[in-house]
Amino acid sequence: MIQRIKGTMDIFPDKTPLFRYIEGVMREEAQKYGFGEIRTPTIENTELFVRGVGDTTDVVQKEMYTFSDRDEGKSISLRPEGTASVVRALIEGGKCSDPMPLKYYYIISCFRHEKPQAGRSREFFQFGTEMFGSEDPASDATAIALAASVLRRLGIKKVGLHINSIGCKNCRPAYRSALVNYFSERRENLCELCKSRLEKNPLRLLDCKNPECKKIAAGAPRTLDLLCDDCKSKFTKLKLALDEMGIEYTVDPGIVRGLDYYTGTVFEFIYDGIGAQSTICGGGRYDGLVSSLGGPELPGIGFGMGLTRVILAMQEEGLDKIAVPTPDLYIAALGDAAQIKALGIVERLRAAGKWAECDLVGRSLKAQMKYANKTGAKYTLIIGDSEVECGRAQLRNMESGEQCEVSLSDFTL
Repeated sequence: MIQRIKGTMDIFPDKTPLFRYIEGVMREEAQKYGFGEIRTPTIENTELFVRGVGDTTDVVQKEMYTFSDRDEGKSISLRPEGTASVVRALIEGGKCSDPMPLKYYYIISCFRHEKPQAGRSREFFQFGTEMFGSEDPASDATAIALAASVLRRLGIKKVGLHINSIGCKNCRPAYRSALVNYFSERRENLCELCKSRLEKNPLRLLDCKNPECKKIAAGAPRTLDLLCDDCKSKFTKLKLALDEMGIEYTVDPGIVRGLDYYTGTVFEFIYDGIGAQSTICGGGRYDGLVSSLGGPELPGIGFGMGLTRVILAMQEEGLDKIAVPTPDLYIAALGDAAQIKALGIVERLRAAGKWAECDLVGRSLKAQMKYANKTGAKYTLIIGDSEVECGRAQLRNMESGEQCEVSLSDFTL
């Protein structure tokens, strides 16, 4: 038997209503905030992610699915995240001169070669937003507010917003130097991964999950202590905006995010109760990303929200019981003439927007009624030779058991 690839999932019709419900909430909330849907390719040139996400990140070094295009020999990768593709589309589509801000959202599959575990798979589904053209912290607050509104509407309560600022190109070098000095003095106690990060990507040492590294990171220099005046001012304005919007938050110097393009504001919505993969939404500002990929100097902010982790949070709070749709009518037919008549009736009902079913596998009447009950059909109609001949049949309400006679020629629900 051919099995599904490790770290992927099959989602059957009894589970897809929950996904559709969550995606519907995400689409509706994004629209309320003025975000339009964008769709980008699943595959991109590998260079896009190397330059955009960062060649020192775990995503690029270890986790991307990369292969050679058989026609042109180019290196192609399955997208590991959504932002770089949106920026590429923005530049290539000539949107950088459109009226600002530009606001996009997407619901996509992403791919990373990681160890599969609860809340982490190799193909995962993500709701993301990107906003371009505004440096004002009001845009940061708006992005955060949209994420908060989705989680609030889904009813998720045990989630907290953590915010931080990791500085800009002016103050980041001083902070990077302070981090390298601090961790270098404690290098022998770091895990092997953090030792490799020390020179390449020292900010990642702050969110290592190794207990010893976490203990060391707790005493590390704080980004907020080394911000330039402009970054301090913007972070203060963000906090004032969130206060005014009624959005509670925790200032958390440990929030740094894992991709190289982040600068300034970074944030995560952290859920208490789903284990190690507790970040269900994360994002931040990436003011230099558009120019680094060949576009103009255009500031940006966005976030990604994992659908699987949202579902884990909903399950934890008993919010995942979404009703599975059921047929409006099931027609139990006995005999060839009755089956033909049943096919005509269900097709007319479907054209009128109803969900109607009839037997297609030759079940007995008893088996058909049992099947109708299993599907949760609201009504059943039994048709045999005599019903076809006289043009009338009995319609049964499956919940109440009440029956009434109906005409087959002009039958409707």
